[in-house]
Amino acid sequence: MMDLQDRSVCPTMEEVGEVVGNPAFGRFCAQIRDTYQCSERIEYSSCSWEKGWNIKCKKAGKTLCTIYPREGYFTVMVVVGAKEKPLVEAALPQCTAELRQIYHQTREGNGQRWLMIDLEDEGELYEDVFRLIQIRRKP
Repeated sequence: MMDLQDRSVCPTMEEVGEVVGNPAFGRFCAQIRDTYQCSERIEYSSCSWEKGWNIKCKKAGKTLCTIYPREGYFTVMVVVGAKEKPLVEAALPQCTAELRQIYHQTREGNGQRWLMIDLEDEGELYEDVFRLIQIRRKP
């Protein structure tokens, strides 16, 4: 199996999908690609906090989200900036308790919150992630 910490070998999307081993990962990537016609870029992060290969989904130079592959699930990072903050906070009451908790527990820095959301299936939290991305960029 592919080692996502090995900087010397850039994985393909298929190899990342094999490591994740969860069908929700492929569907999430396909849905964001189809909805936003965005580009996926596999990049290596040397950040001590989240070292390894990840997938940035970008549209018109703006990162919609970053996907961090895990074994059995994946984490999606969505940045809520000053422009999105009032819209996100207005939408929070319609979101899951889990997303509201993530939002309120994430410290704000430089006017941004970097929400790290673990996804294991295509349930309500999955839909919440798309709601946040839609606030960042309309489809």
